[in-house]
Amino acid sequence: MSIVREPTPTELSVRVLKYDGAEYRRWNARLARREGSLIVLDAEFEFDVQHHLLGDIRRGTRTIEYYWLDRWYNVFRFRKADGSTRLYYCNVNMPPKLADEVLTYIDLDIDILVQPDLSYQVLDLEEFAANAARYGYAEETKRQADAAVDELISLIQKREFPFG
Repeated sequence: MSIVREPTPTELSVRVLKYDGAEYRRWNARLARREGSLIVLDAEFEFDVQHHLLGDIRRGTRTIEYYWLDRWYNVFRFRKADGSTRLYYCNVNMPPKLADEVLTYIDLDIDILVQPDLSYQVLDLEEFAANAARYGYAEETKRQADAAVDELISLIQKREFPFG
């Protein structure tokens, strides 16, 4: 007996929510690869964005986005025009859900900025603490967020996928 799976769409929308379910961000991306729980998307910024840490992100900037349906984080690899890595930006979040060509995840505020030489800094711990109080994050959510930071740091330090 074989299991027939519906073909995965090549174009997806990504929705980022706050813990209370309010939409925070949305963009479109192309499905590059799907293996088990890993979903890899290829995206391009549709507008110029000014980011407080990343500076100007110009329209057309490409990212490769790595999501796992069973992990509490995702990783964005920002690319330079020549295709080389500009930096990695990791988001701690609740595991994403994929339904009806929409990948949705709840952002838990903590980020890790990773330079091409794999030096890194953990960001937004104060925002996480403030929103944990504001939204009433469950103890399990806080524990999973801490574990996600530890796992990401381990992947970075060991230069494992997607940092290798």
